Amino acid sequence: MKVFDADPAQLGRFFAEQGRRVLSFLGYSDSGYEDPAAMLDHAGRVLDGFETRSTLVNIGATPGGIGAVYELAQRRGFMTTGIVSTQAREMGVALSPFVEVVFFVADASWGGLVAGSAQLSPTSQAIVDHSDVIVAIGGGFAARDELDAALRAGKNARFIAAEMNHRVALAGAARKGLPPPSDFRGAAGERFGA
Repeated sequence: MKVFDADPAQLGRFFAEQGRRVLSFLGYSDSGYEDPAAMLDHAGRVLDGFETRSTLVNIGATPGGIGAVYELAQRRGFMTTGIVSTQAREMGVALSPFVEVVFFVADASWGGLVAGSAQLSPTSQAIVDHSDVIVAIGGGFAARDELDAALRAGKNARFIAAEMNHRVALAGAARKGLPPPSDFRGAAGERFGA
């Protein structure tokens, strides 16, 4: 695995040098999926539509949730990259063993919109800017904001509904002193789901 700190210009040069279409997957990370096998089935069907030699698979570099797609993509012969906030390094979050090249983007948040604005955080902006195709399989606020920005920018982007892990969502609400959720579609599902 190669790991770099990168600004937008460096990211642009790297992806241009690869000469491949960038397919980015968005979704739940640590909150995981209620049905991980179904998520991987969805991802597999998406990957079926792309050539391994002309496409690289990009996700958020960590192994949880949507990060499980890295192993699937690598087994099929896709080059794998990750764009992730420097928050991951600062908090000691593990990187997927199936990602070949990781770019840390200086960011005070994990992604999504900058608090109190309509502007994407640096990490989310980098993902949108350097993706040719974006597929969100479920997802929280960051996935919602990135998919929304990608669609506004005219990118080839789509949403596949998937529920977050119910147990994890319930435990998270309890930890925060919030009422237990009854809707597990995530912020992306609320925005783009049926």
